[in-house]
Amino acid sequence: MREWWVQVGLLAVPLLAAYLHIPPPQLSPALHSWKTSGKFFTYKGLRIFYQDSLGVVGSPEIVVLLHGFPTSSYDWYKIWEGLTLRFHRVIALDFLGFGFSDKPRPHQYSIFEQASIVESLLRHLGLQNRRINLLSHDYGDIVAQELLYRYKQNRSGRLTIKSLCLSNGGIFPETHRPLLLQKLLKDGGVLSPILTRLMNFFVFSRGLTPVFGPYTRPSESELWDMWAGIRNNDGNLVIDSLLQYINQRKKFRRRWVGALASVSIPIHFIYGPLDPINPYPEFLELYSTNMIFAYTVTFLSINTSSCWKGRQNDICNRCLVLSRDEAGDARERKVNINSLLALVCQISCLIFKIT
Repeated sequence: MREWWVQVGLLAVPLLAAYLHIPPPQLSPALHSWKTSGKFFTYKGLRIFYQDSLGVVGSPEIVVLLHGFPTSSYDWYKIWEGLTLRFHRVIALDFLGFGFSDKPRPHQYSIFEQASIVESLLRHLGLQNRRINLLSHDYGDIVAQELLYRYKQNRSGRLTIKSLCLSNGGIFPETHRPLLLQKLLKDGGVLSPILTRLMNFFVFSRGLTPVFGPYTRPSESELWDMWAGIRNNDGNLVIDSLLQYINQRKKFRRRWVGALASVSIPIHFIYGPLDPINPYPEFLELYSTNMIFAYTVTFLSINTSSCWKGRQNDICNRCLVLSRDEAGDARERKVNINSLLALVCQISCLIFKIT
């Protein structure tokens, strides 16, 4: 009996070792094309991947896209061409630890560093003195909030923000409901490195798919593209470190929510109500309560969730702007279609299409 267990153990050890070092999947042709068409710049010795496309001639508008967790700038590829028809420059990057950017470990990943990387990229491109439109999703929303805070401080050398379009993201810690796997990874202590090693495509896809709406689920090939981006440079091994942004968001709530509530630039929010992480109606109620200046909201179909990008159908259910009078009472009015903010909304309605 003892010899039988020894034989099983001797067989299991190399199998487990092989399993934990499975090479990353090959890039799909589309993902490979995205990588080869992009560029890299160096931030403090670390390589950061980005895309930069010239768009419509004669427009002064520049848009910078900030992706979500745990994916990459490739999230935006289906709307890339559409954005180039509206903006003169369309720019996106893979945050440190994501996609094709470097993924150092050990490393103390932070929202502050990611915001500094965005600023550094724009200096690298010679755009530090230009007014920038930001379009963000999920994790990118928090980075955008830090950039807003810096913009509010009016410090020289900081990014000048013209408008901001957010989409489903946990900008309020009190309404954020992280997935079980996210909780285990961010607070797992000594278990976290083991869990990141054990993570595979099956675990990843089963964990991420519920975040999409029931009628906007990604295809298996789309999930494989996401997983390939994560596995690039052993990115699965830094997910627990990246997830510390959830704890940072709680710690710096006053700084980041305060920045969002106090700036007077046009702010737009695209919201999918079936988001299990930022549930409806609690999230929108808190959003309307905290916003002081005029803002707009695109409320998506009731069948859409947090990760609604990339599908092909109608998106907009309604588009409203909520403003407050001196007494603080909220009221609804139609969006001014001539404003830049309405342009961002219109882009969302026409390009971010879902089934």
